[in-house]
Amino acid sequence: MAEIEKVKAGFVIELGARFSLFNLAAIKASKFNMHMRLRAPKFIQFALALTAFFFVFTAAAQKASPKPAIYDTAAYLPLLKGKTIGVIANQTSVKGDVHLVDYLLANDISIKRVFAPEHGFRGKADAGEKVEDGKDAKTGLPIISLYGKNKKPSQEMLDSLDVLVFDIQDVGVRFYTYISTLTYVMEAAAEKEILVIVLDRPNPNGHYVDGPILKPEFKSFVGMHPVPVVYGLTIGEYGFMVNEEGWLADGFKCDYTVIKCLGYDHNARYKLPIKPSPNLPNERSIELYPSLCFFEGTVVSVGRGTDYPFQMFGAPFYRTKVSFVPKPNEGSKHPKFEGQKCWGFKLADENAKRPMSMDLSYLDWAYKNAKDKSTFFNNFFNKLSGNAELQEAIKAGVDVEEIYESWKSDLNTFKETRKKYLLYPDFE
Repeated sequence: MAEIEKVKAGFVIELGARFSLFNLAAIKASKFNMHMRLRAPKFIQFALALTAFFFVFTAAAQKASPKPAIYDTAAYLPLLKGKTIGVIANQTSVKGDVHLVDYLLANDISIKRVFAPEHGFRGKADAGEKVEDGKDAKTGLPIISLYGKNKKPSQEMLDSLDVLVFDIQDVGVRFYTYISTLTYVMEAAAEKEILVIVLDRPNPNGHYVDGPILKPEFKSFVGMHPVPVVYGLTIGEYGFMVNEEGWLADGFKCDYTVIKCLGYDHNARYKLPIKPSPNLPNERSIELYPSLCFFEGTVVSVGRGTDYPFQMFGAPFYRTKVSFVPKPNEGSKHPKFEGQKCWGFKLADENAKRPMSMDLSYLDWAYKNAKDKSTFFNNFFNKLSGNAELQEAIKAGVDVEEIYESWKSDLNTFKETRKKYLLYPDFE
């Protein structure tokens, strides 16, 4: 086609030498028109490619930005109209800049009382610090602590309530206590025969499953169920599993509904807009939490009282190139080794590759280089690990790869159970 157009163009130019300047101008215009006809298919192709790129880019951006269920108002507001509700929430329970409690009140939903988990309604209390009951200064609503004298709502606390709405950001790790709070809320609701609605949120560690399965004799508030350290479920999926597997006390089963996240799958990355607790301030700390939290059961500091909690570890008796001095701050009033210079490692690399498994090398190095191995572990360690075998293996110098291998059979069994409760596309 291009060759034919070239012949035509040459013919017109030859004729142009015999005509006037006016006709020559007309011929040049004709050449321009033929040139554009040649270029038009390419232009159309470019426009189509640009349009396709726009749609692909938009779809990719939407997929990369999952939203919590609180944004799907059409799915849950009708379930709450005309009901008297209790809300289980904290500082993460937001829709943009608006807290769930404020949003529901603005939509004429009747809230009777608010329940708060570990760290309190505003998320400022230390890990393990008892939180007292109180009153919300903005709304005047009573706030009942589920991390004080009661971890489970009493039947009296649920009087006159029709529905419990649970909306708390989790991080997908067994010893993070918000899943234990959900379990106790479900148990109390089952006994009272009232509905629990979970407004689900993306799991920032939902892209893998790893760690030892908790054994029943090590059950505690930092581990209530036979799941691995990293269980690869959103908090809504987790509650679904607890309910259907019969893990609620006394064989109870809860009237349970999950409002799903928007645009989420288990491979999605989700950057939390608000830190879920005082010592998990950013994405890196949340990613390292499954591996570094074991240090809470040892003499080693995990960086509480610094600007990098759960992004560094150390103790005064190590000697490395990195040092830090823990000092009191929000969420850590009296950190381990307060005021003492500690030596260890800083792992706060924003460009670090996303972990796809737990890493025991930190714990292994810390034990092998400890000054006094007899005092390295404390009684809390086995509660965190959910068994006695991990501590014994570290003490015996078992290679970490061999330890990982020892988990595989139980993990494969758990994965089969987990599949039954997935509400979103999986990573496998």
